Amino acid sequence: MDKIIVPIDFSKYSEYALETAAILAKKNNAELLVLHMLEIDRGRVTDSSNEHNEKMVFFLKLAEKKFDEFLVKDYLTGVNVTPIVKHFKVFKEVAEVAEEHNADMIVMGSQGTSGLAEIFVGSNTEKVVRYSEIPVLVVKQKPTNMSFDTVAFASDFSEEMIASYLKASKMFGNLKLVHVNVPGEAFKSSAEIEATVADFLNKADGNLNMLNDVYYTSDYTVEAGILNAANILGADLIAVPTHGRKGLAHFFAGSVSEDVANHATLPVITFKI
Repeated sequence: MDKIIVPIDFSKYSEYALETAAILAKKNNAELLVLHMLEIDRGRVTDSSNEHNEKMVFFLKLAEKKFDEFLVKDYLTGVNVTPIVKHFKVFKEVAEVAEEHNADMIVMGSQGTSGLAEIFVGSNTEKVVRYSEIPVLVVKQKPTNMSFDTVAFASDFSEEMIASYLKASKMFGNLKLVHVNVPGEAFKSSAEIEATVADFLNKADGNLNMLNDVYYTSDYTVEAGILNAANILGADLIAVPTHGRKGLAHFFAGSVSEDVANHATLPVITFKI
């Protein structure tokens, strides 16, 4: 891991993310790209009046000064930090910065959302998860244990999940695989599930060595099953693949990975399918 992006908004949650990323950077000798997106209306930027331009320059310099002061942290000592300021709050720009700098991971803080606010607005973190092509690590608390001794990787064990599984396996050598069986059309018998998992592991690993590390559970929703399984397994981290649905497809179908990232108290890392 060479480069880690951390979007910050000066909240305590983005500070949790920054400290988490600093720990990971020290472990991997990686560079931190600390990104701040200013909330400036594009119409105000195109206003060419002298008075307006002077005000814009003042507020930009003020924001950049606050950004620089935010980065004065003891835990950043010895870490290569590159600050990046974007003038507009467009969340796909996080993914664009990641692509431009060939970053390996995005670390974000989140307080989560619920109810109507979640349906109609969604959290900033959800939007980044939706657009990102690289893994996104979501944290909600001040980091205490970053060893990630037990990682619960949730999957339906379809063939399209193989690439995400292999990325997670490479990043964490201690995966516990989780399969959630739910009522309805997606329900499978135990024999069907075991056959699906065996076929998945044969295609992904070329062997069945991980078969004893699969945890099967039944629940009313996939999200609830993942969260409960992580608790039972004593997981330090939840890993989930994501399709990154956008627009109406996301509104009507939702995203299990975003829901888990939103509602879990544990850190969650998403891998784009």
